[in-house]
Amino acid sequence: MIQGPADRPQRVGVVVQMRLDSSRLPRKALLPLGDTSLAGAVMRRLRGVRADERVLATDEAGAEALAPVAMEHGFSVFAGPKDDVLARYAMVVRAYGLDRVVRATGDNPFASAILANAAQEAADETGADYVGLVGMPVGMGVEVVDARALLEAAAEADSAYDREHVCPFLYGRPERFKTLRPQCPPSYRLPEARVTVDTAEDYERATAIVSALGDEPSDEAVIAWLRARLEGR
Repeated sequence: MIQGPADRPQRVGVVVQMRLDSSRLPRKALLPLGDTSLAGAVMRRLRGVRADERVLATDEAGAEALAPVAMEHGFSVFAGPKDDVLARYAMVVRAYGLDRVVRATGDNPFASAILANAAQEAADETGADYVGLVGMPVGMGVEVVDARALLEAAAEADSAYDREHVCPFLYGRPERFKTLRPQCPPSYRLPEARVTVDTAEDYERATAIVSALGDEPSDEAVIAWLRARLEGR
């Protein structure tokens, strides 16, 4: 538990959104990846994030299919609206009494807990409503969001894009919400690389990484593998 203004305890929740009906790669959450599934790899990675709660936020179909892997990795399951992801997050905030959300997505099996904790430190130091590091490979980052700001977004956002993507309502209004987009540490800077899993090609890359580096590769190992690929080595 972190300390907020005037030493008020704040409850932090890692909330990972996940569904089974991806249009580009259907049921990708259940695809095998090393010794677990894609969903399992995502949640295992997020266990290293500083938090009081870890929640898999999905829809009814996802809750039924993904509950066993969530339980295995210490995540509770919350079923909310299928398409209104912003409302789903707001419901989680209220249900778990959260003051801060570390937002992650179910297509990032190499999300970095180190970068997530660095983003939280930046939020602690600046009081930012939104922190999202930039410059690392696509799929290694998370977003850190003040729960009050997220609830305001959920109450006011009216575009389908804002409802689906959760955070654009916040960082699209820097005059209203304090937004921080710092560069990631130099050792992580590889913005041209990609480790998110959105397509069959992305999934092949993820399986190649795990095959080469093991089921739980370090951030450093993943970055080195990606850099070597980009350099043709």
